[in-house]
This record gives sequence, structure tokens and C-alpha cells, in this order.
Amino acid sequence: MTAVTARACANIALVKYWGKRDAALNLPAAGSLSLTLAALVTETTVSFDAALAQDSLELDGGAADASRVAPFLDLVRAAAGISAHARVISANHFPTASGLASSASGYAALALAATRAAGLQLEPRELSILARRGSGSAARSIFGGFVRMHAGTRADGSDAFATPIETSMHERVRMVIAIVGGGVPKTHGSRDAMEHCAATSPLYAAWLACVPGDLETAEAAIARGDVQALGELAEANALAMHASAIAARPAIIYWQPATLALLAAVRDLRARGVAAWATMDAGPHVKVLTTAADADAVSTSLRAVSGVTSTMISTAGGAAELVG
Repeated sequence: MTAVTARACANIALVKYWGKRDAALNLPAAGSLSLTLAALVTETTVSFDAALAQDSLELDGGAADASRVAPFLDLVRAAAGISAHARVISANHFPTASGLASSASGYAALALAATRAAGLQLEPRELSILARRGSGSAARSIFGGFVRMHAGTRADGSDAFATPIETSMHERVRMVIAIVGGGVPKTHGSRDAMEHCAATSPLYAAWLACVPGDLETAEAAIARGDVQALGELAEANALAMHASAIAARPAIIYWQPATLALLAAVRDLRARGVAAWATMDAGPHVKVLTTAADADAVSTSLRAVSGVTSTMISTAGGAAELVG
């Protein structure tokens, strides 16, 4: 069959996804809300070939363990009614497995490329549901701009999908990404960390309880174009998520000294009247929501923090798309 290439952008959750209600179907314990980022791109090529004895995976130019993607490819094969194995070639144009949501862009790109290579043309909602099976946050990377993930209530996960939020606000905001320590792989994978936190953290229930209100506040801020309100909510939500992780037993601590220094730098920027609000996923890097007008000042300030190896400024990214 024909090789198909797709590209997708990672996203940063402003209301975090942290915990599952069903691990087998990758169903989130609560909803989430994100901004897709143009600077964090994955490109993936998929071809199904009856001559292949097994699936193969090349990641960032080197051979990788195809068992990571084989169960996901099985879902595609079952839907398409084919049995051929696949050759998958994927490249992240940013650090992999370091807390920059490479699984989100990776599985979103894989979902689009694999289904088209298998002869399927899924609607965006169906594609979001499929991408979720690979990575919960990948459901959001099917879409561009601000995106809402619905946790759903059905046992089969048919109502757990993402939808784009109609707004022009994404044109006015920027995300400054401060890379700590060169973007080396993190020690705690997100999936295992979520399970450990849910099972052992005395603060996990409180974390879940705050999500519905945070989603309502975030969507209201987007609806009225209020960057400050959205930024304040995003920073508070990220700190609450990390508090639940730090309270796990034993603790899950993603922060490095530079992470704390970056948080202090963000507070200092705000004190000087600069639009800057921090958020962090499961890793040491700090992402800062800001405006187009203040993005350069934020980037310059964060780059000066000891332990920060690079910064990048990202506009809002678009939806997953075919490129070949």
C-alpha cells in the first residue's frame, strides 16, 4: 500500500490531564483544555506491506521498539479489515520523552497517517478517539488552537474525545518554552506517574475535584479574550497537578533547580508588568503563556536563567494534516 506522511503539533494543557478512569481504553479521569503549539512538530510516515514479517519503527533516525506502536496499529488494522504489518518512520522536531508532549503529537500524526495508509478516512471526532487510545493528550493534538478534551462517561469511551474551541484569541497569545538541561529524557514516564499518583497521593482526590471549576473558568476567559485570567488559571492548575505528584508516596518530583528559578523569573516579570504565566507538564521544562507583544521580553529573561539551555517562542499550531 501507499506510504502516507502526516504531521501534528504537540499541545500544552492549560487545564491538565493527569489520571485515568480506565487504563485499558486510556480514558481520562477528568476533562482538560490545551493550546496546540506550532513549534513542537512530529512527522510520521506509515506504509502497510504484506511482505513485512512484523511491524517496524524508526524514531528520530534510529531503530526503536515497534511493540510501542503495534497495539495501536492493531486498532487500525481491525478497523480497516487488513492484516499487513506496517513500517513506521517518525521524527520529533523537538526533544523526545522529556516533558514536551511528544506522545501527543506522535500519536496524533500516527493516527492520521496510519488510517489513511490503511484506506480509512475518519472524521475528526473518530480520529480524536483513536489517537486517545495511543496517548490521552494526542486526542487534543488532532485539532489546532485551543482545544477542550471531554472525559466522557460511557464505558466504551465513545464520548471521550476532543473538540476545538472557536475563538480568535489564539492569534494573540504566544507560548515561550524554556528547555531545562538540554531536554534529556525524564526519569518518570507520564503514564506510570499518573497511576502511582492516583494510587498513593493524598492530594489526588482534591486535584480531581478542582478540574471542573478550572475548565469552566478557562473556557469563560477564552470566550471573553482575557489572557490574564486564562494565564492565572493555567498557572494555578499546573501547580495543583504537581502538588498532587509531589505528595505521592514516594514522591514524583519533575522539577530541577532551574525549574524553580524559572518560576521565580516569571513572577518577577509579572511584577514588572509583563504578561507571563507559567505552566508545566510532567517534566522540568517551563512553558509561559504570554502575548505577542511580550513574547520576546519573556524569552530573553528566561534564557538568562542558569540551567536553561534554550528557549523558543511558539504561536498556536494548526490541526493534524497530511503532508505526503
